Parts: sequence; C-alpha cells; structure tokens
Amino acid sequence: MVTSSTLSNAGDALNKLHANLLDPYGVLQSWDPTLVNPCTWFHVTCNNDNSVIRVDLGNAALSGQLVPQLGQLKNLQYLELYGNNISGPIPSDIGNLTNLVSLDLYLNNFTGPIPDSLGRLTKLRFLYE
Repeated sequence: MVTSSTLSNAGDALNKLHANLLDPYGVLQSWDPTLVNPCTWFHVTCNNDNSVIRVDLGNAALSGQLVPQLGQLKNLQYLELYGNNISGPIPSDIGNLTNLVSLDLYLNNFTGPIPDSLGRLTKLRFLYE
C-alpha cells in the first residue's frame, strides 16, 4: 500500500530535481509542488498503486544537476534523461533505485566517475551514459 507519505516523498524528490534544473521550454511546468501526488504531472508515470515508476525527460533542453533525492524513488524503473545539458556528478544515491531497469543519461555533460553504487542495480538492463 502506498501512503500519502510515500507520495509526498516522491513529490519532494521530484520537486528537488525540478528546482535544480533550468527548464527553458517549460517542460516541467505541470510539476506543481502544491500537489501531493506527482502522478498527475507530465513526464511522470505511476503504477496502479500511485508509485512513480518512470520519469521521461529525454531531449527536453534541461540543464543543471541531478539531486541525491532521486534515490528516494524506490519503485522507479525508468529514468530517461538523455539528450539534455545536465552536468555535475551522477549522485551515488541512484544506486538506491533497485527496481531500475533503464537508466538513460547519454548526451549530457556529467563529470566524475560512474558511482560504484550503480553496481547494486541488479535489475538494470540498459545503462546509457
């Protein structure tokens, strides 16, 4: 069962990401921090339990940095961030996303090594960096 606390954690994590990214074309304009449930936001997909399972932000002209709070999206299966201008390190907290099947980070400007914590992603089938 997904509680409103879980939804708030997901919303908080995605709002932290939103606050850390520059969005010149308003791709994230539906990401309203006053809404508890991020399942109503564009580019966010949830399962029947209202748990975030997919974030699709490929080719969105976003820049800025990823945030460690992404690691709170415990049921996330797809994180699609390809073709942006995101920079900085890949947060080691991404290694907490143990349900992740696809992590698409290519065509960005990340710096530093790929975190060792990604080795915990045993369900990961696609990694593009």
